[in-house]
Amino acid sequence: MFEPVIAPSGTLLGLLQRGRGDGTLHALAAPRAEALAALNQCVVSDPRQDWQVENRSLYYARLYLDLDGPLGAIESHLFSADDLVDDTDHRTGLALSVLGHLASYGRDDALMLLRRYAASGANWAWALDELALRDDDEGLRGLAAPVLARFPADAEGEARLAAAVRDAYEPRPWCLWEESPEYGDRLRAARQQGSFDRWQRQLTPNGPRPGWGVQAVFDWAADGLRRGTPLHVPAARCLAAVAAPEDRSAILAAAGAGGEAARATALHHLVLAEPENPAVLDLIEAAGDEPAVAAYERMCGPAAVDRARQWIHRPDALGAAAAALLAARGGMEDTGLVLGALRSTVRGSGPDAQRLFALVDGAGRLSISCAAPVLRHIYRETASSHLRGRAARALASTDPSFAAGFAVECLWDCEETTREVAARHAETADARVAPRLRRLAADPAEEEDVQSAVRSRITPESAV
Repeated sequence: MFEPVIAPSGTLLGLLQRGRGDGTLHALAAPRAEALAALNQCVVSDPRQDWQVENRSLYYARLYLDLDGPLGAIESHLFSADDLVDDTDHRTGLALSVLGHLASYGRDDALMLLRRYAASGANWAWALDELALRDDDEGLRGLAAPVLARFPADAEGEARLAAAVRDAYEPRPWCLWEESPEYGDRLRAARQQGSFDRWQRQLTPNGPRPGWGVQAVFDWAADGLRRGTPLHVPAARCLAAVAAPEDRSAILAAAGAGGEAARATALHHLVLAEPENPAVLDLIEAAGDEPAVAAYERMCGPAAVDRARQWIHRPDALGAAAAALLAARGGMEDTGLVLGALRSTVRGSGPDAQRLFALVDGAGRLSISCAAPVLRHIYRETASSHLRGRAARALASTDPSFAAGFAVECLWDCEETTREVAARHAETADARVAPRLRRLAADPAEEEDVQSAVRSRITPESAV
C-alpha cells in the first residue's frame, strides 16, 4: 500500500484530506464543481495516515449532504476493474462507510449502491455490515442469495461460510437468513461449526503450562520470535508468576547478555519488579535497542523520570522515550525540556512525527504557553487528524486565542473528540457557533460525548 499524497494545507483539497473543519467551510464557499471534485478525490483515494483509527466517513458524508453531491464517482470507484484484483478493506472501506452514513441520513441512492456492492463487490462483508445497521429486513433478505452463492456447497465453501458467520461484525443479516426455510439448515450448521472451532482453539492453547520455570519462559519467548511473533510482554507476565528469589541472578544475566527474546523478556519483567533499581536503568542504557526502549516506556516512577532528564538530549529512540516520559510524568521544572523536545522534533521530523503525540499532550498537560506557536503549526500542517485533535486540546490550555480561533473551526472537524473540545470552548460571539451547536445537538449521527458537551453550552429550548 502506498502512502497517501497529501496536498498543501492551504488548498481546499489539502484541508479536506486532513479532515479539518476549515475544509467544510471552504468547500461550502467554493464553486460547487470544485468542491465536489476535491471531495470525490478524498473518498476514492483514502488520505488517512492510519485508516483503521482516523475518522473521515461522517465528515465526508455530511459534506455530500450539504453540497447535494451525486454519488457517481463513488459508484465508479466501487465497481471499477480494480475491485476484481484488490479486495483489501483499505481500497473501498472509506467509500462504503460514507455510503452507510448517507443511507442513515435518508439518501436512497446510497442505500441502493450498498446493496449492489454487497451482492457483487469484493469487499462485500463491509457493505453488508453497513446495511445491517441501516437497511430494513426485506432489503437484507434480498441479499441472501447473492451472498451465500459466494460459498460453494463443498468442504472448503462450508468452512469459509462458517468463518464468515463466526467473524461477522454485525450478525443481523445472518440471523435473518437463518430464519428462512431455504437457507436455515445450512446457516445453522455454519454457526454451530464456527462455535465448535472457537471452542476447539480454547481447548488447545499454545502457551505457558503449569510447572514452567524461568528457562521455559525464555524458550517460549524465543520460539515466538523465531515464528515472527514477539512474546516478550506476555512472557514477562509469566516470568513474574514463576520466578523465585533464587532466579534473580539468572534474570539479571539474561537482561544483560541473553539472547534477544530472553533479554527483552527479562527487561520487561525487571522494570515492573524493580522499578526503582538503578541497575535496571543501567541495563536499559547499555542496551539502547528497541526491546530496551520498549521496556523503559513501561516505567513511570521517580527513578525513571530522573533518568529521563539525563537522556532527553540523546538523538536516538531512548532520547525520544525519555522526552515522552517527561511529557507524561514530569513536573513544572521540566517544561523547558519538554518544550525543547517539541520544537526540535518538529524541526527535525516534521509535523507528522509519531513522537509528537506524547509531546503535544505534555505541552497541554504542563500548560506551556510558549508552546502555542508550535502547537498552532502542528494543528495546521499535520495530516493526522488524531494529532491535530491533540494539538487542539493542548491549545485549549495554552493559547488564549483558541476559543475565538481554531475552536470555531473544530466544530466541523472529522474527529468527534476534537468536536467535543470545540463544543466546550468555542466562543459563541462568533455568528457561526450557535447554529452549528444546534445542528450537532439535533444530528442523530453525532456522538453522545459531543452532544453532552453541546448541551453544557446551550439551553434545551435552543437545541430544539
